Amino acid sequence: MQEFSDREILDLFSKEDTRNYAFNMLVRQYQQRLYWHIRKMVIVHDDADDLLQNVFIKAYKGLLAFREDSKIYTWLYKIATNECITFLNNKKKRFFLPIVDVESQLSNHLENDPHLSSDRIQMKLQQAILTLPEKQRLVFNMKYFDEMKYEEMSEILGTSVGALKASYHHAVKKIEEFIKGN
Repeated sequence: MQEFSDREILDLFSKEDTRNYAFNMLVRQYQQRLYWHIRKMVIVHDDADDLLQNVFIKAYKGLLAFREDSKIYTWLYKIATNECITFLNNKKKRFFLPIVDVESQLSNHLENDPHLSSDRIQMKLQQAILTLPEKQRLVFNMKYFDEMKYEEMSEILGTSVGALKASYHHAVKKIEEFIKGN
């Protein structure tokens, strides 16, 4: 699939007659990466699909006002991250569950996920990640799976590079402890 530059997408999106074409290009270009970012946070496929749709709805509504302070992908990633955090927080509030119970529920979904059930190592890693506090889980996923640079993570999360490095370090240590103990 051909990758389009931010400038190409924004130029096409700014014109009424090519707006839908530009948006379709944007969706095709970023849909899969954003889906897996969301899926790693919320675990359940249907929830990830719904959140991804919300991300693209917000993107469509906000793309004309996009200031180009960052890349389009960074902007979309930030929207996706915020959608995940809001979703998880609402889930905790809606069911009056402490975070441990939400993580337990997500872990049960992992065990029944047909995409992961055949890969025990991946399953252990995902279960370990679910034991992390929300921010550490997010930072770990961004660094480990998405191979994102700390500077880009800092822009998305509004946190200093030093704090992100510390979060990632603590997350790795906790994951190592979980895997050794299980």
